[in-house]
Amino acid sequence: MAATAVLLWGCGAARNTVTVRETPIRTSLDLVGTDQDRVMVSVDPGAFPEGPVRFLIPKTVPGTYSTDNYGRYVEGLQAVDYKGKPLEVRRENPNQWVVSDGANLDRITYWVNDSYDAEQGGEEAPFSPAGTNIKAPDHFMLNLHGFVGYFEDLEELPYELVIRAPGALKAATSLQGTRGEDGSYIYRAGRYFDIIDNPIQFTPSAPEYFQVGDITVGLSVYSPNGQYTAADFRPSMQRMMEAQKAFLGDIDGTRTYNILLYLSTMEEDDAMGFGALEHHTSTVVVLPEQLPLPQLEETMIDVVSHEFFHIVTPLNVHSEEVQYFDYNDPKMSAHLWMYEGTTEYFANLFQIRQGLIEEADFYARIMGKIQNAMAYNDALSFIEMSRNVLDPAYEPQYANVYEKGALINMALDIILREQSGGSMGVLGLMKALSAKYDQDTPFKDEALIDEIVAMTYPEVRTFFDTHVIGDTPIDYQRFFAKVGLVMGDREVESGYFIKDLQSQMPFIDVDPSDTDRIFVREGIDLNSFLTGLGAQGGDEIKEINGTEITLQGMQMIVGQSFSWTPDTEVRMVVERDGERITLEGLAGSPTVKEFRLGPDPDASPQAIALREAWLKG
Repeated sequence: MAATAVLLWGCGAARNTVTVRETPIRTSLDLVGTDQDRVMVSVDPGAFPEGPVRFLIPKTVPGTYSTDNYGRYVEGLQAVDYKGKPLEVRRENPNQWVVSDGANLDRITYWVNDSYDAEQGGEEAPFSPAGTNIKAPDHFMLNLHGFVGYFEDLEELPYELVIRAPGALKAATSLQGTRGEDGSYIYRAGRYFDIIDNPIQFTPSAPEYFQVGDITVGLSVYSPNGQYTAADFRPSMQRMMEAQKAFLGDIDGTRTYNILLYLSTMEEDDAMGFGALEHHTSTVVVLPEQLPLPQLEETMIDVVSHEFFHIVTPLNVHSEEVQYFDYNDPKMSAHLWMYEGTTEYFANLFQIRQGLIEEADFYARIMGKIQNAMAYNDALSFIEMSRNVLDPAYEPQYANVYEKGALINMALDIILREQSGGSMGVLGLMKALSAKYDQDTPFKDEALIDEIVAMTYPEVRTFFDTHVIGDTPIDYQRFFAKVGLVMGDREVESGYFIKDLQSQMPFIDVDPSDTDRIFVREGIDLNSFLTGLGAQGGDEIKEINGTEITLQGMQMIVGQSFSWTPDTEVRMVVERDGERITLEGLAGSPTVKEFRLGPDPDASPQAIALREAWLKG
């Protein structure tokens, strides 16, 4: 592989006359010559001045809000000079290497392992949509932050990426590129961020393409057992994205968008984290292959619509912390209530506004978020949590951005509609912010709320000070009363261990100090499956149907449960108060109590009119 890099790019003393700032960083990935499920990467940085050179792989990447240390998947990193002789390399930490003699550095080479293989091995791996898959010669998921590194202080240099891939595979990405004479893929990017912001999926089948207004959308699907194709999902994805475009109106951030869907078998050495990761012009989605098509389509609509709405924020409207993201020492923005909360709110609001779901479905989603938010600390400042989300003390609260974060936006939307006489909501606010800021013009983190208040009403200041900056829980019933709604409860269908793939509210949990200890959650309403077996909150699950319950064992059981029928016999051994107890019964058709939201028959005409403005725009 090193020889291939030399033939492509050349080397030699003559290159010392070219300054590094005139030369792109040329990186090659060899997907053909994989070895032990690893890919060889070669990096040619151009010429350096004298002194040591630091090479880094990201610790954290935008959109993940977690510490993932992608450098741990790198092996055998070597540096050579222009004569092909090795240079001294020192590894300073899992993500950083120092080459002492930078002036003579010709190239760096290293092997990369994939993260999907590590997900069921007891090691805490990156969230699957942010991870990597090497399944030669059938499939490669290249989230490029897991393969391509950068040199300290040179993140703004252009990159040239060459990928040698098996001839039978087809690439799907929003990166602009060409094919070389040897069949290699050659991509160019203006800076390092543009490399890691554009994942690439290689699959045996070509992507499906369709137009949504002036946006060309690509849909790439990998189904290991050949159960699904991109054509299966195209109608629902096209219908959904046309509705999203209609909802956004003149907010426009891209001419190309790619959806990269990986369907996991949920077997050993496969992805187990289901959901998606946003990028400016694409998203990576991971879901179970076992699900029937209607359920996959429903989940895809919810998940992909969320990711597509990220073209508004933070991909367009964002702070300096996002614009100048430090991949190895990130400073986090205070505004997850907007980056994730507004996006998740839009992903639900547009469906009712564009007629994809009924009002009752929308109300059920809102109440599901209220119920899910109860699992988190409701008396915690959202601004404080956001700024400190990478701190282990705050990280467990992160997922509340999809629950309370959306509810913050719902309440803000109702305030704006009320104060404007129904003419302005959160979408109008985001349009105003988009007119002032774009992907190259960030706002100052500490100034955003003042700007929002200046654009809107004094009541917005009170709301932010009390419920977003402050730590006072939101009285949702007060906001529902403004739009003529009241709350109740009802029984709804659920999964066996997770309520549903949309909310992903689990009925079980993991001991953070020992991830192989799995418990039945306390403080929530359990479903009829668990209560029917006799399980109680706090029970430690030791065994299910003969499978010892560790984190890996539980993941296997959750996967198997998708194919359970009501007549499936279940034998669960739990430990309760130091005693082992065997619980037995049929799987049944589980249900769970869910809060219900619906119209108040005694609502005033003003409240009904405000509800109409809120839901219909």
